[in-house]
Amino acid sequence: MPTQVPWLIFLLPFFSFLFIGLVLRPFLSKYPRVGGYLTIGTVGISCALSLWVLGAVIAAPDHMLLVDDIQWAVVGNLNIHIGVLVDALTAVMVVVVTFVSLMVQIYSQGYMKGDPGYLRYYAFMSLFTACMLGLVLANNILFMFVFWEGVGLGSYLLIGFWFHKPSAANAAKKAFIVTRLGDFGFLAAILILYAQTGTFDTGTLYKLVAAGTLAGTTLTWVAIGIFSGAAGKSAQFPLHVWLPDAMEGPTPVSALIHAATMVAAGVFLVARFYPLFSHSTEAMTVVAVIGAFTAIFAASIGLVMNDIKRVLAYSTISQLGFMMLGLGVGSVAIGIFHLFTHAFLKALLFLGSGSVNHGTGTFDMRLMGGLRKAMPWTYITFVIGALSLAGIWPLAGFWSKDEILVSAFTNNPVLFGLAIITVFMTAFYMFRAIFMTFHGEYRGGAEPEHGTHGDSHSQGPHESPAVMVVPLVVLAVLAVCIGWINVTGFFSQLMGSGEAEAVSFVQGFFGVLTHPLPLISLIVALLGILLAYAMYCASVRKRDRKNDII
Repeated sequence: MPTQVPWLIFLLPFFSFLFIGLVLRPFLSKYPRVGGYLTIGTVGISCALSLWVLGAVIAAPDHMLLVDDIQWAVVGNLNIHIGVLVDALTAVMVVVVTFVSLMVQIYSQGYMKGDPGYLRYYAFMSLFTACMLGLVLANNILFMFVFWEGVGLGSYLLIGFWFHKPSAANAAKKAFIVTRLGDFGFLAAILILYAQTGTFDTGTLYKLVAAGTLAGTTLTWVAIGIFSGAAGKSAQFPLHVWLPDAMEGPTPVSALIHAATMVAAGVFLVARFYPLFSHSTEAMTVVAVIGAFTAIFAASIGLVMNDIKRVLAYSTISQLGFMMLGLGVGSVAIGIFHLFTHAFLKALLFLGSGSVNHGTGTFDMRLMGGLRKAMPWTYITFVIGALSLAGIWPLAGFWSKDEILVSAFTNNPVLFGLAIITVFMTAFYMFRAIFMTFHGEYRGGAEPEHGTHGDSHSQGPHESPAVMVVPLVVLAVLAVCIGWINVTGFFSQLMGSGEAEAVSFVQGFFGVLTHPLPLISLIVALLGILLAYAMYCASVRKRDRKNDII
């Protein structure tokens, strides 16, 4: 494979941002859809190249590709190189980022149709995608931090996209400021690392930790500093407060932030520096405990939200806690596998909520109801996403969630207890959302606040156009089957854990029928769905029948 390919994965979306911002907006503003086509084209090519890189990494004996560095600056004894690190973690992440981004960009053609900021939207989306790709490809911690801040900038621009709304402008500022608090710890960790080692190179840092040169209290504080940055971006308690307000941005932005970019960056950062964390028991404990508490804390808030996007926002925070718990008690494979499956199903759910908004003009579930007949494609795909998120066998979410549960049970029964309660809450709040949104009688909806989400709603709720439905169907298929890749332990082995973790507890595709822990978590999830049905579907029908009699 040519060594330029990994560079092109990042550079193509970046060139798209420059071209839309410098050429299309000033000179071709009468043809805004060209910007959308350009972004879709460049991200699509990046996605194809990412799949090529993933195939090459899988075929490589050590699951790593060597790419030459480029010397960037020499200051005294400091020689800074720009380079890319292409290992299994990078290969998986670039596929997730580019594929989810591609689905979001296609969907946005319908969702953002008619918006006066259409070109600006696609320019910012290109920049956001490029920065996330630069982050996962960077081979040294200094340039990782540069792209880390670029991701923060992109989120600020997109969350505050409708800047004329005070709530959107305030949400963007809140996200930017809160994540800066975590980034201060990350920057401090970088400075300590350079002061102690004289290098920014990731591979060299791994070797120094393995040799014991970087160890003890210094290593612990470095790891905690890195985790503070991750906690900010991945909305871990207490730096979670920015994420629910980030719903003020366009729904496709929410899908991209929550599935594959901003929040995934924090989990990726901990996974990238896992060799540092794994040599510090204290740091691993901090990651696991914060993750478990965040998971159950956010799920408890999601139980009572009435805005469908806020339900999904707290769901994201909760699932990010699950990922951190997986990293804290197990391995890179466990946490990243859940990130991998969650990316597709959460993108599906957010785009599904946008489809509901497109058809009703509101995100308030109290104004919805009865949409399953008017929006059958949205309904079916949303239910698939919810079942997968709840961890129902054999959908994708089951395989990654249960590996975390088993690992938590093995390492810390208390954290397992928090996690299993979270499983119940997750199933409950997701099906509460489904029953309130798609079942019962339609409760009127509302006109769209921005007037930019497509057709008028005066004729009642209606299915979204094909350009929005097709990405939902593609993501729904992945939400069903993408988790199967680890049934034989393939994903775990690719990520370097050296263990077929899935086989160890489910013993193949039908192991859930015989192994107690996956069976228990499945029963708990089904009980959550049953309680949601009893409270928000059966009881409503009973009340309606009583009113009809009266």
